[in-house]
Amino acid sequence: MSLLPAEVHTALTQLLQGLQATDNTVRTRVEEQLNTEWIAKRPDMLLMGLAEQMQGAQDEGTRAFSAVLFRRISTRTSKDPTSGEPKDTFLLLGVHERAEIRSKLLLCHANEQKGHVRNKIADAVAEIARQYTEENVPGVDGSRDIWPELLNALFTASQSPDAGMRESAFRILEATPGIIEAQHEDVVLNVFQKGIRDPATEVRLATMAAFSSFFQSLNKKAQQKYYALIPDILNTLIPLKEAGKSEQLTKALMAIIELAEVASRMFKNVFGDLVQLCISMIQDTSLDDQARQNALELMATFADYNPTMCKKDPNYTESMVTQCLSLMTDVGADDDDAEDWNSSEDVDLDESDSNHVAGEQTMDRLANKLGGQILLPPTFTWLPRMITSGSWRDRHAALMAISAISEGCQELMEGELDKVLDLVLPALRDPHPRVRWAGCNALGQMSTDFKGTMQTKYHAVVLPALMPVLAASEPRVQSHAAAALVNFCEETEKETLEPYLDTLVEHLMSLLQNEKRFVQEQALSTIATVADSAESTFGKWYGNLMPLLFSVLQGPYDRDLRLLRAKAMECATLIALAVGKERMGQDATQLVNILGHVQANIVDDDDPQESYLLHCWGRMCRVLGQDFVPCLSAVMPPLMKLAQAKADVQLLADDENVAQIEQEEGWELVPLKGKFIGIKTSTLDDKFMAIELLTVYAQNLEGGFAPYVTEVMNTVALPGLSFFFHDPARVASAKAVPQLLASIKQAHGRNTPQYSELWKGTMEKVLEVLETEPAIETLAEMYQCFYESVEVTGPDCLSNEHMSIFITSAESVLKDFQVRVQKRLEEANEREDGDEPDEETQFAIEDDQTLLSDMNKAFHTIFKHQGQSFLPHWERLLNYYDLFVANQDDTQRQWALCILDDVLEFCGPASWNYHTHIVEPLIAGMRDNAPANRQAACYGVGVAAHKGGEAWADFANGSLPILFEVIQRPNARSDDDAFATENACASIAKILHFNHAKVANVQEVVAHWIETLPVVNDEEAAPYAYSFLAELIDRQNPTVMAQAGRCFTFVAQALEAETLQGNMAQRIVGAARKLVQTAGLDANQLLAGLPPETQQTVRAFFG
Repeated sequence: MSLLPAEVHTALTQLLQGLQATDNTVRTRVEEQLNTEWIAKRPDMLLMGLAEQMQGAQDEGTRAFSAVLFRRISTRTSKDPTSGEPKDTFLLLGVHERAEIRSKLLLCHANEQKGHVRNKIADAVAEIARQYTEENVPGVDGSRDIWPELLNALFTASQSPDAGMRESAFRILEATPGIIEAQHEDVVLNVFQKGIRDPATEVRLATMAAFSSFFQSLNKKAQQKYYALIPDILNTLIPLKEAGKSEQLTKALMAIIELAEVASRMFKNVFGDLVQLCISMIQDTSLDDQARQNALELMATFADYNPTMCKKDPNYTESMVTQCLSLMTDVGADDDDAEDWNSSEDVDLDESDSNHVAGEQTMDRLANKLGGQILLPPTFTWLPRMITSGSWRDRHAALMAISAISEGCQELMEGELDKVLDLVLPALRDPHPRVRWAGCNALGQMSTDFKGTMQTKYHAVVLPALMPVLAASEPRVQSHAAAALVNFCEETEKETLEPYLDTLVEHLMSLLQNEKRFVQEQALSTIATVADSAESTFGKWYGNLMPLLFSVLQGPYDRDLRLLRAKAMECATLIALAVGKERMGQDATQLVNILGHVQANIVDDDDPQESYLLHCWGRMCRVLGQDFVPCLSAVMPPLMKLAQAKADVQLLADDENVAQIEQEEGWELVPLKGKFIGIKTSTLDDKFMAIELLTVYAQNLEGGFAPYVTEVMNTVALPGLSFFFHDPARVASAKAVPQLLASIKQAHGRNTPQYSELWKGTMEKVLEVLETEPAIETLAEMYQCFYESVEVTGPDCLSNEHMSIFITSAESVLKDFQVRVQKRLEEANEREDGDEPDEETQFAIEDDQTLLSDMNKAFHTIFKHQGQSFLPHWERLLNYYDLFVANQDDTQRQWALCILDDVLEFCGPASWNYHTHIVEPLIAGMRDNAPANRQAACYGVGVAAHKGGEAWADFANGSLPILFEVIQRPNARSDDDAFATENACASIAKILHFNHAKVANVQEVVAHWIETLPVVNDEEAAPYAYSFLAELIDRQNPTVMAQAGRCFTFVAQALEAETLQGNMAQRIVGAARKLVQTAGLDANQLLAGLPPETQQTVRAFFG
């Protein structure tokens, strides 16, 4: 029975017909009528009418269209006239109207006989259900309305004799799992179990998708009740595989992948069987590629989320490696001689959905998650055979596998590079071009993953093998060889590169004459990299190359040559950076003029020259220094336009808008309450790059950039700190702020109105973002911005209000940190023995460690510049230090110890007021098993002796035995422990120097202290230790004189290690000379017992 008058339905029928009209003019007019007369004035009547059309229209197309329109309109956002808050249109209706419409929807869904119409109605039901689960919707009595009838209706539908109805019920559950309350879990378990065992395949698949969605909404503890469903879920796969139902198998695997991402351990008891089943799917070539790749993805997901389980399975690694390598041979179908591949101009063709790429990417993931110890043995069982196979596809796959695993297996492979290169280098002479291309690819990847080792140890085999490939007959091979050289050369020292420059540059210059533009473009990029690494030694080629580049840049405009010109600009400016301003002479002015001409003539939004040009200006700034200042008037306007860009954000309310945005490049879609927000990321990337370049200008031009600082700070950097649409833009803004302050300080000085005004606004904003920044990683950058800004400004730059706000935000951060740590502890307790924390948890721990480190530096900087005036504010956090120093977590103990050190160092005797919070942590810290904590505690004791005065003297003296214990620990000189040991040495020296009156047996302690030398790692500890040694030499201390030869050697070792530098080194050298003379030592004889490098360094100091 209709609740609306007949004339309303007549008008609505006409509206629906008009909205579906093929005539654009008619449709536009009716859409306007929909918006102004229905949605704006009578949304209740519209939504009720559409619900009744779904129920009563004779035409199934009208019913389906009514459901689609209902869903679209119900999600439109309008302002609530009562609260002013944005709300979905449906929720703006009265409580009784909502109840009537809901009843109609459920009735329509239950009675609809046409499957496709029922699915459209189900989507409308799911949308309304979403609104009730995500919003707190009041019912008739004011309590929260949760649409209780819905779950009963879905339960009834899931038991229907009609398979389509059962499927539809689970489709709704998939979209809105939040409608299931905790008290329904036992009933729901049975419903899911029955659905997964349903005789109809589509119902089983819909149930799996719904269960996956529901399961993801549960907390870890609640999830365990549903582990019992896993055998039934896996049993759905076998009949689909045996029947060859690839599309349905793909859907089923997707649901299981989602479950594995959330709770991989639930598969523990069936994992072995699942591995065998998935491997059989991957190798079943009768299945579609997507189904096979989804089986592979499921197995790789387990490596991502539970590598321990994968390592324990006897078949997992070997089977996965075999199948990945097999998939990687599925390349170049119907193109055996690579003729099509050779002739293709699209060198960046997207092959992400192909089998060989799926295999490569999975090998990369396995390497990173399982590590070389597990992955390399089965991989290298295959690779030597494949690399010598008669099939080019096998050889290609072997080389691509080496590229894929080198990063994850870096530690083990680096020690076996001779053997790996023996496999790869012959491929550069392979008869098949795609194998040669893969050989270049492997060398390029290895040059990055084994950077340093590849360049220093293997340049003599890699470069002579790679350079001839630049002369290959196939342009794609030439280009890829040049690309591999970029990877190799960007990590190569100029001394290593110099012997090869002539041959290398000749080959690359010949590529500039190649008929293929992509080869020319790559050649320019490689020349630019070579110049960057060769630095001034590239000057020999300057006269040949720069005129050629000028010719390209000054040639007539051709749209097809834009990228080539961009690469030429990049190359020219990198060469300029390599050879310097003096070598360029007048060419520097000409290049600036050319860049200016290019900039003035850019008209297309998609012109690649624009982004290249920004970096080119940045390089010319570094080349010209202050001579670049006159260029700023031309450079700054377009740069500021990009840097000041607002976020381009669109609310996408319907599927058509979403589909349209998905087709466009440079957009990111973010789901939000049943809709999507589209964010134009290309604009944000340009903004980030522009802010980075402004920082480059401020950094290099210093005071010369001052005229622009106020505008940049107020319109770019400070607003950018809270530009929440793009984390990199916020980080770039944070890095810009201290550089901008330094620029105006250098130009005007600190105690000027210009600086004071800028500082006031800057510090207010920086302190604000310390309280509001939501991302942990970015918050660390904001703390860095804070302490670098304070460092630039200097002593007493913070007011009491500043320090109070800082402490308030720090306390909030520490509270949030404690919550995160507690949550991670609870999750760790739920993990089984051997299970590793997932990647997300590991990253979160690293982010927290970085945050604490940067907070530490902020406290250090405040104490350094504010001294005792900071103490009353700092006291508010004492309870946190007390908790942190006693915490089981090494990082938390270190954080507290370092700040206690700052109190001692910068507050002197006043720090004794807090001795009850400091003494015990320092004693415990010196005995801490974490080397970094021992280092911090030992340093603190030395600072107490140095800066603490009489109040701390007894404590410092009493710490001597413990400091000696630190030095006598096993492995005290190992890489991990050396800094703690050397800090203990320096602190003993400080106690003996500043507190010697308290030391009862000074000579005995001195004798033991000499045994703690040398200090060859810590540049901060060395000056204190060796200054005290010099003092003992000046006094002709008997213990030193008795061991004069050893003491001289300790000095020599520190000079070689460069822990002594500058004036301090000269002072210690003077003392060592005196020691040689006074003790009658033969310096040449002493030096003869040292390594040749040390001898050479010491002779240079002693003359």
